[in-house]
Amino acid sequence: MGHIFAEIELSNPKQMDLASMKVQALVDTGALMLCIPDHVALQLNLETESTRVVSVADGRRKNVPYVGPVKVSFGKRFCYVGALVIGDEVLLGAVPMEDMDLVVNPGRREITVDPVSPNIPHARVKYLKFRP
Repeated sequence: MGHIFAEIELSNPKQMDLASMKVQALVDTGALMLCIPDHVALQLNLETESTRVVSVADGRRKNVPYVGPVKVSFGKRFCYVGALVIGDEVLLGAVPMEDMDLVVNPGRREITVDPVSPNIPHARVKYLKFRP
C-alpha cells in the first residue's frame, strides 16, 4: 500500500497567540497516539504533563514526554489530544483520526472526512437507557 501522509495543522490551545504549524504527518492506523518531534513541542511551547513508557518497533521500552493539549486540525475538522514526544516526524495515530471522523483511502493514499458524515464528525457510542 505504501505510506500515507496528510497535511495537518497543530497548535497550542493554551497559547492562541503562538502561530500554528502546518506539517506533513505520517498516517499510522496501527498507532494510537499523536507523536511529535521535540522541535514541534518546543515551537508550540507545549507543557510536559507527564512521562509515558512506550514500546518501539524493535521491542525496546523508552520513557518519553507526554505533552499537551494539542489542537489537531484537518480541513474543517479538529480535536484536542495529548502527544508523545518521540521520533523525527509527526505521526498521526488512530485516536485523533477517530475523534475527527477521518477515514483512510488506501487506493488514493490519502485520508478524508468520512463520506457518510461529511459535515459533522460522527462518533459511535454505546447508549444505555437507565431504568429505575
